[in-house]
Amino acid sequence: MSDPDPSGPEGDSQAERKMRFLFQLRTRGVTDPRVLAAMEGIDRGLFVRGQFADRAYEDTPLPIPCGQTISQPSVVGLMSQALEVGPRDTVLEVGTGSGYQAAVLSGLARRVYTVDRHRRLVVEAEAIFQVLGLHNIIAQVADGSRGLPDQAPFDRILVTAAAEDPPGPLLAQLKIGGIMVVPVGQSDAVQTLIRVTRSQTGFEYDELRQVRFVPLVEGLGQT
Repeated sequence: MSDPDPSGPEGDSQAERKMRFLFQLRTRGVTDPRVLAAMEGIDRGLFVRGQFADRAYEDTPLPIPCGQTISQPSVVGLMSQALEVGPRDTVLEVGTGSGYQAAVLSGLARRVYTVDRHRRLVVEAEAIFQVLGLHNIIAQVADGSRGLPDQAPFDRILVTAAAEDPPGPLLAQLKIGGIMVVPVGQSDAVQTLIRVTRSQTGFEYDELRQVRFVPLVEGLGQT
């Protein structure tokens, strides 16, 4: 009886899986070396549990608790790339979700503040951050639509839920020269990813691509 084919599922090595994962990101437009390195260092499988665990390395969004989703890896990469995070930057992420996006940002920034309205998601994400030793992430339960005024201003702000327009409180918490990436749109089906750059005279808006995110909801969740 011959040995199992090492190229088949049973012989699929972690290195091969990681290589396919990174190739998949590049083919979808994620080309920034720092972003690719950050994503290579974070195992998405740690953030996907239950019946969808075997799909953790597919380029697809997946359900997580509290009616939320973990974004597809290529969108995480493209949003991180558009944010142009520098190693000395402080980043605010609105919508912790699974914690995957914050974990990727932690490899790019000096400090990451991440907030979510659902306590369960924050607690579960914090546990993974501890396991991975990501000590530059501060996770809080908060109304993300209001940002974190006590920690503002931020060099970068990333919103992982769709608003009708870029929220005013978040724009106000962006430093001069800062960048915010946010999906906007009134329809669940049609949303546009926007990059907002703050200048001395106001805000500049660039449309990046069509996306689909859960809505940005004010207030705190029940879980």
